[in-house]
Amino acid sequence: MDLAATSARTHDVLVIGGGPAGSAAAYWLARAGHDVVVVEKKAFPRDKTCGDALTPRAVHQLDEMGLTPELDRFHRYDGLRATAGSRTMELSWPSHPVLPSHGFVVRRRDIDQVVADHAATAGATVLDGVEATAPLFDRGLCRGASVKDTSGTTAELRARYVVVADGSNSRFGRALGTARNRQMAYGLAIRGYWESPLSKEPWIESALDVRDRNDNSLPGYGWIFPLGDGTVNVGIGLLSTFRDFRSVNTTHLLAEYAATAPGWWELGPEALAPPTGGKLPMGGSVGPKAGPTWLAIGDAAGTVNPFNGEGIDYAYETGRMAAGVLGEALTTGDGLVLSTYPGLLDDEYGLYFKVANLFAQVIGRPALLRRLVAVGMGSETLMSWVLRIMANLLRPDEIGPAEVAYKLAAAAVRLAPDPKPA
Repeated sequence: MDLAATSARTHDVLVIGGGPAGSAAAYWLARAGHDVVVVEKKAFPRDKTCGDALTPRAVHQLDEMGLTPELDRFHRYDGLRATAGSRTMELSWPSHPVLPSHGFVVRRRDIDQVVADHAATAGATVLDGVEATAPLFDRGLCRGASVKDTSGTTAELRARYVVVADGSNSRFGRALGTARNRQMAYGLAIRGYWESPLSKEPWIESALDVRDRNDNSLPGYGWIFPLGDGTVNVGIGLLSTFRDFRSVNTTHLLAEYAATAPGWWELGPEALAPPTGGKLPMGGSVGPKAGPTWLAIGDAAGTVNPFNGEGIDYAYETGRMAAGVLGEALTTGDGLVLSTYPGLLDDEYGLYFKVANLFAQVIGRPALLRRLVAVGMGSETLMSWVLRIMANLLRPDEIGPAEVAYKLAAAAVRLAPDPKPA
């Protein structure tokens, strides 16, 4: 369907952004029989800055969408290898009554197209290469968007409801009044691709103690995620709570990490293409998440996990939650249902994000971080619990440890100086 035909009628829902959150929301809405249109600024397949690792939470959501056969053609991994100096620990994903005990590493250019195509197969209209330039208002309510395609053709797409899913920078969300809470931490990430003969490793790897070629400690954590195709995704992530954060050169950090990465990866001499980076709003730090006729999901709602920088699983989950709320509103004719969405997010993530945001403040202190790493790497049992908590993989009967973690983090934060605004 072309842009002119799509703009000829009012749709049930217009989704701004065709990434993980937007495509998931579109799939669930279309599957329920609703008329949904997705506009994606770039043409598929398009690249995105990401670690490319799908955790068990993300795999579960993709399985719920019927995409397991698609995933099986990508590289599967079984858990996390943590490194710190000369110490190494391999931790399998924990067993869980709902979530699988494995993940996949898939380039975003591939997985995003898979989910967008799946939404289209379910009945959604997906328009890639079409940018939403501004909200459309009717008597003060957002009822669609002005859009422009790559040829410069403009149109107005009208809908009863709008989903804001245009990512961490969310220009459309800001036009509706969303903003990041600057008292909360945010993240920076940069990644590139290197050749490696261990591209089929069954582990994703995270370096908890990153050092340069002169053995100087560097802020942040490093990762190497194998893609199974002869390449690995190599990246650095750091939080705004790290000391001297604003003066950090992330390109230099990545170059130093790649040069000092464990020798078993046998990384190629340089990245296959210039590395890319971006800013990550975390821990539910963006709000409001709902208006009278719109909902914000995924990175546009700041739902990245502060523990590990993971955002894809929360994008799929919030897309599905938003689709449920909008489906109820469309079925009952009661738009007030949208006001329940922030409460659903809080019920699902409130305590967890509170723990994670406190943790983000704690690990910005280098001495404390080194102490935590030393203690953790000395106990596989402890690190297994850390993995469960950081990846949000606790079973329902294990919620108690999350509350314990919160109390410990809160106690540590009370002893720390007040953080500066991020």
